[in-house]
Amino acid sequence: MDPQTSAKERSTLLSRRTFLLGGATAGLTILPRRVLGGPGHVAPSDRITLGCIGVGAQGTRVLMGFLKQPEVQVVAVCDVNKESADYSEWGAGEVRSKQRQLLGNNNWGSDWKGCVCGREPARRLVEAYYATQKGSGSYKGCASYNDFRELLENEKGLDGVVVCTPDHWHATISIFAMRKGRHVYCQKPMTHSIDEARKMAEVARDSKVATQVAIANEASDATRILTEWIAAGVIGGVREIHNWSSRPFWPQGIERPSQADPVPDGFDWDLWLGPAPERPFNHAYLPFVWRGWFDFGTGAIGDMGCYSFDTLYRVLKLGAPESVEASSTQGHPETYPLASIIHYEFPARGGMPPLKLHWYDGGVRPPRPDELEESREMRGEEGEGLILVGDGGKIYCGFEGQNPRLIPEPKMKAFQPPPDTLTKSVGHYLEWIAAIKGGEPARANFEFEAPITEAVLLGDVAVRSGKKLHWDSAKMRVTNDSAANDLVSLPKRSAWKI
Repeated sequence: MDPQTSAKERSTLLSRRTFLLGGATAGLTILPRRVLGGPGHVAPSDRITLGCIGVGAQGTRVLMGFLKQPEVQVVAVCDVNKESADYSEWGAGEVRSKQRQLLGNNNWGSDWKGCVCGREPARRLVEAYYATQKGSGSYKGCASYNDFRELLENEKGLDGVVVCTPDHWHATISIFAMRKGRHVYCQKPMTHSIDEARKMAEVARDSKVATQVAIANEASDATRILTEWIAAGVIGGVREIHNWSSRPFWPQGIERPSQADPVPDGFDWDLWLGPAPERPFNHAYLPFVWRGWFDFGTGAIGDMGCYSFDTLYRVLKLGAPESVEASSTQGHPETYPLASIIHYEFPARGGMPPLKLHWYDGGVRPPRPDELEESREMRGEEGEGLILVGDGGKIYCGFEGQNPRLIPEPKMKAFQPPPDTLTKSVGHYLEWIAAIKGGEPARANFEFEAPITEAVLLGDVAVRSGKKLHWDSAKMRVTNDSAANDLVSLPKRSAWKI
């Protein structure tokens, strides 16, 4: 999850249900401490302890989401950056406003000039929040680390970690944590390369820890409703999808800087690079602008395709694509192009027909449907959208299936939706918390998300190869281009191989 407008914030939280005392019984009754502590109180022994690794702007947003959960105690934060004010926001003062709301303190950050994040601001935020929960008004109990390995080694009672680093770090940190028996919540995209997705799913399965990717589609009404419509045959068999994104809004199609910048004080550049090839520091790589670089990010489709594809995989029961082909603006040796179009072909499955999925980014849009009235601008939600083309009609909706509409509008006005029978989620964060406590796996767990991640990143491979690629999912190989297979697994510096 990354910079979005408020309409697209992925971490909308459902408050934890209040603990209620059951009916009285004869004889002595021993009440749990959470009841004695009043509604919402959770005994320390019942709390889940978390460490948050990567606390830039996005990591701070997610940190705040977990701080709000009564079952959670954040005990440590980690970032290679001690503190700086140059992080990207969704709007001026957005991060500070969220912190003020969390703390109930309108003076918080009044001396900031810019968006202030890093491990020390995160530690201060955690302690300030827990201070508001104590009668004394003070709290000191959040450790701060530069290196995630030290956090995992020193925090002996840690239950899980939240990984909100740049893409190239996701798999390494997540696998390291799972192998130590820690539950993992990982930012999207799940991995930086296709082979990492397979490895993460494998380690999650073997380690039997609770995992979750930061994709809340599975908990949304939009995915559930669209699933009902397609299952009911509202537009017949779906044979084509058009999916467009407003990304990128960071630099792409650029060359490597020729000059090195001084490394900022309190910033560990070598550890930020981690698995990625070594290079001199330059502000062209961070913060946030790393998304456009092959070595660090996954471009527009890696940033956003994991959302829309998650919805489509659930709604249409998709598996691995058979082929993928891309066209784009001018290619560059180290960065994704300014704009691209990616075409996927999926086989028939489970009574559903073969499907063609077309992805568009960089301001490129699909052809305007004839059924869409001239008075309606083809923007979708926030300039992004989906069109599902079936044998019996078309659905026009937001990027993740929000506000689905049959087109043309008279068809929608005459439409009687099918019954809503699918079970609702308890909430994205709460699914992972319940899984940690021994409940059902969270629905966006690593094993489920791995095939979706593979498909998304296969689009990046097609963009970089410039050829139509035939994909053998069972062997995890491109069958018609050996050079493209070099992009299925990306090189890592020896200290960080997994």
